Amino acid sequence: MAFSKSPRLKIGVAFAGFVTVMAMALSACSGGSNGLTVWHFFTDREADVIQSAIDGFTTANPDIKVTVQAGQDDDKMRQAIAANQAIDVGISYSSDQIGPLCSTGAFIDLGPYIQKDNIDLSQIPDVVRSYTAFNGVQCALPMLADVTGLYYNKDMLAAAGISGPPKSLDELAADAVALTTYNPDGSIDQLGFNPLTSYYETNASNYAIMAGAKWLNPGNTTSAIGSDPNWTTLLNWQQNLINALGGYQKLADWSAASGDEFSDQMDFEIGRVAMVIDGEWRTAFIASDSDQSKALNYGTAPLPVLNPSDYGAGLIDGNLIGIPKGSKNPDQAWELVKYLALDTDAQVAMGNGLKNVPTIESAVTSPNLEKDANYQTFLDAFVNPKSGTEPRTIVGTEYLDLMATFIQSWESGDVTDLASGLADVDQQINSAIALAG
Repeated sequence: MAFSKSPRLKIGVAFAGFVTVMAMALSACSGGSNGLTVWHFFTDREADVIQSAIDGFTTANPDIKVTVQAGQDDDKMRQAIAANQAIDVGISYSSDQIGPLCSTGAFIDLGPYIQKDNIDLSQIPDVVRSYTAFNGVQCALPMLADVTGLYYNKDMLAAAGISGPPKSLDELAADAVALTTYNPDGSIDQLGFNPLTSYYETNASNYAIMAGAKWLNPGNTTSAIGSDPNWTTLLNWQQNLINALGGYQKLADWSAASGDEFSDQMDFEIGRVAMVIDGEWRTAFIASDSDQSKALNYGTAPLPVLNPSDYGAGLIDGNLIGIPKGSKNPDQAWELVKYLALDTDAQVAMGNGLKNVPTIESAVTSPNLEKDANYQTFLDAFVNPKSGTEPRTIVGTEYLDLMATFIQSWESGDVTDLASGLADVDQQINSAIALAG
């Protein structure tokens, strides 16, 4: 997906969002009893893929007119739903939104529709099903998944005498140092791997998978961060790598010149960095971006890990599709939701176009799903039992945001007492969840 996967997306300017919502409210209508309005976040090439899938639905259902509003991020959609705007189908960019969407009723309960149509949800992998419901309310279905892995520049590794991608955190650190070159003034020229969590997909969520670190205790109401030694091991590893690469400021200065993640100037695509954490969607971007990107000699591999038994795992996230509470045509909306989420041909077509991972077994195993070695890495991680997703809470991404803020302070050296800092994060997360509950 072309929208940022790391997210924890910053909330936009409130006034601008309000103006956008009000403008849409005045201009967009549901089109009567036989019309549906769909909001989604995809843009540009990816929006065309989604439109093609929706066209497949309208071809099969010519009596239903569908009006699509592309490029609508979750903040805009939630504001519009809260304003009772008539949106019939909403597509969210991140499974982290399931708690707020279900608990507030922003997306209606799909349970009665699922029961009426005898939908077998076992066709959806357990880890994916886990992020489509909250507190017993099935308010969404998955519409494609994202899985992360390691992208590496084969030519750069070969030139440094490195035979293959790193499998462990120690190997990742050693290769990162070996692959980094410096300018005469000491600044970084080519970077082996950027360990800062503000960089593209190198976020705390992927680091947690790599270290086998836990976010929350059973029940998902209290933080496990301070008591899990894997977080301590991970963050000390990260700090050591930052120092080995020349320190935080050099990395921050280098990062400040990075190209936009979803453009053909993205650092990995233009050869500024040798290895990056990224999702399966990058394979589609490389294939469709500039001639320089298309000529990139690269490979993909599972994320390097702390514990060897975890190798092969990746972070699984994905899009959610549901029916907002303001829908004027919920029955017809369900037909479109069901088509995009559960139709094999639709899932395969979107998977081929976006290179996201389909979320039903029949599409993942379909002979029509186009697979090369680089894409296969993510399909394998998708079904790996060690792969995981973030726990879902009533506060959405707030607990992730609190940890991200702390880690950035740790990276920069503003925080030096790791144990005390992690304990403070625990308290902040516990308070946020208790307050929301």
